[in-house]
Amino acid sequence: MSEQSFSPHWISPPGETVADLMVSLGITTDELATHIGGTTKHAQKLLRGDQPINRTIAEGLASAVGSTANFWLRREHEYREELSRILENADEWLSEFPVKDMVKFGWLPSVESKLDRVTACLDFFDIPEPGAWHTRYDGLLEKIAYKTSRSFDSAPSAVAAWIRRAELEADEIDCGQWDEEAFSDSLAAIRKLTRKKNPAEFIVELQSICAKSGVAVVVVRAPTGCRASGATKFLQSDKALILLSARYLSEDHFWFTFFHEAAHVVLHGNKAFFLEGTGELPSKYEEEANLYAEALLIPKESQETFLRLNARKLEIIRFARQIGISAGLVVGQLQHKGLIGHHQMNSLKRKFRWSE
Repeated sequence: MSEQSFSPHWISPPGETVADLMVSLGITTDELATHIGGTTKHAQKLLRGDQPINRTIAEGLASAVGSTANFWLRREHEYREELSRILENADEWLSEFPVKDMVKFGWLPSVESKLDRVTACLDFFDIPEPGAWHTRYDGLLEKIAYKTSRSFDSAPSAVAAWIRRAELEADEIDCGQWDEEAFSDSLAAIRKLTRKKNPAEFIVELQSICAKSGVAVVVVRAPTGCRASGATKFLQSDKALILLSARYLSEDHFWFTFFHEAAHVVLHGNKAFFLEGTGELPSKYEEEANLYAEALLIPKESQETFLRLNARKLEIIRFARQIGISAGLVVGQLQHKGLIGHHQMNSLKRKFRWSE
């Protein structure tokens, strides 16, 4: 077997290349150990990348799986050299991300070594090396359309991790092709879900309804440094993503954010990547999405009655039933319009919580 037939990835230890060749050649770990002059334990360490390749091992590998001893020595040298370069700046790169939360939320495995942490992050973002992260995500974040947040600033790296997790979850959702008319029509049925109490039930229904018209809805907890409430983007021309963070754990914020993001999908299509809750979004798009969401929640024919509502529980509950949405959403809209104070009627809002 010629040296030119090998084309390993730099971040993988030589042992991964050896393991692949062992499978194709039908060689066992015990047989490999015999060739390299060590025990089975030594062979296992070699395959994991824990055992450096010296001249004796390189000659044994050439005998066992092919190529030359010089190839394996060069492969080992290049791997260790690149590994050293990556680890030298690993702490600085890893510090950009909310790694603790990413592990806590199950996005990354819990590992001990710095190398394993770097590798886990590279795998998560599907990039070959840390430098590639900025090449990919800096350009993306520069193009994001932001909505103004008066209270918080988000760390771009934390936002990118949140978005990446959503993309991975969206990949698992089987969607029909994007159909703007069908999605618009489905919002009436989705509106009724606001009256359901249990997120474990209504989120599954929400995802199912949206998937039929090509929209993947994902709820992903925002890590430290990400203050976003929602986001919208097209993953492909025929599949859209609506991402919700349930940041405030309150039904009125959750549902208004959903309908706001749904408005972006319907009104603005794949024109931009909209991120709710940080930065600044052009007012035209923001106002259009807000008006669309408000009209869905409080129909035009009910606006006059809505504007006359007072801070009375029974009155609000009765109106909510009449128009078919939750009382908490009505309270949220009343507060948003300044018709009641933000401290009033909050007992009518359902609160959610993340299960640990």
